[in-house]
Amino acid sequence: MIEKENKFVRFHAMQSIITFGGIFIISFVLSFIMPFLMWRLWYLIWIIQLILWVILMVKAYQGEKFKLPVIGDIAEKSAG
Repeated sequence: MIEKENKFVRFHAMQSIITFGGIFIISFVLSFIMPFLMWRLWYLIWIIQLILWVILMVKAYQGEKFKLPVIGDIAEKSAG
């Protein structure tokens, strides 16, 4: 939101917002649909989030434009 010029930063920020916002929404919806199963899925979702977060941060720090399937294309269009 602060960075207006750097497309690399904007892309990675948008990809992160879409990815982790989507995971949050999916987890929230699943907690209402399957409350008894959700506590088991929560650990799996948390581990996947952590791994994905570390991978995306390392790739961005290395200066590599790492696109996730589908989400990367959406982020690229949104970031301008």
